Amino acid sequence: MAAARNREEVTAWRPSVPGVTEVFHAHFTEYAYPMHVHEAWTLLIVDDGAVRYDLDRHEHGTPLDTVSLLPPHVPHNGSPATPHGFRKRVLYLDSTRLGDDLIGPAVDSPDLRDPVLRLRVGQVHAALAHPGDELEADSRLTLIGDRLRAQLRPTAFTEVPRRDPVLARRLRELLDERVVPGIALDEAAGLVQAHPAHLVRSFSAAYGIAPHQYLMSRRVDRARRLLLAGRSPAEVAVATGFYDQSHLSRHFRKLVGVPPGRYRAAVR
Repeated sequence: MAAARNREEVTAWRPSVPGVTEVFHAHFTEYAYPMHVHEAWTLLIVDDGAVRYDLDRHEHGTPLDTVSLLPPHVPHNGSPATPHGFRKRVLYLDSTRLGDDLIGPAVDSPDLRDPVLRLRVGQVHAALAHPGDELEADSRLTLIGDRLRAQLRPTAFTEVPRRDPVLARRLRELLDERVVPGIALDEAAGLVQAHPAHLVRSFSAAYGIAPHQYLMSRRVDRARRLLLAGRSPAEVAVATGFYDQSHLSRHFRKLVGVPPGRYRAAVR
């Protein structure tokens, strides 16, 4: 029997990341969205196929190298622009991430051809897929917000990268104090009295590594010591601040080259 032509696959969840109201992944072959509105901003990338949509009575499209930003409360629709449909990933963001001052520019230019922005949005989705990587997702999303503002309001936004070693050191001290419990980006920014985006950039410029990478490195170092002491990977995951054993295994293998179970078995 021939496979059904109309395939609809969706995955949706609400992560523990401030300002993200929903993550939505979908593969549609024939389904067409009617005109509708969202309360939140819609940040959309298409991984396969293309979407044709109307926004404010103007037709738009989403080739693979495009990031589309649809503003809240503005009617739009959407339908496949290729015979095999489309596969998309969407972030719905509230006004704490993007303000109403960007609605007009987003209506005029919703499709942004920016390879760096496209890459960063994909990286956020990858981080959001794994519980325990909220600091990474939050940091990346903060930088994405700045890049979107620079794209949509270039005359009003001037990014001047500058080193701030004192600020970077203060954040490192916070991360060192909270290796196991971790710390949210907004909380860290409040404690050191800095804008979250400036905080992330200052740390990366000073140490050549992003805050979330530094934190995971510290946790993996602790995990190695506990595994050498004979603790099981499941125990080590809890003791070092990872979400679960799978979360530990993914980061441990990335930094050590082998999973924690294999590392422990090799201990002499």
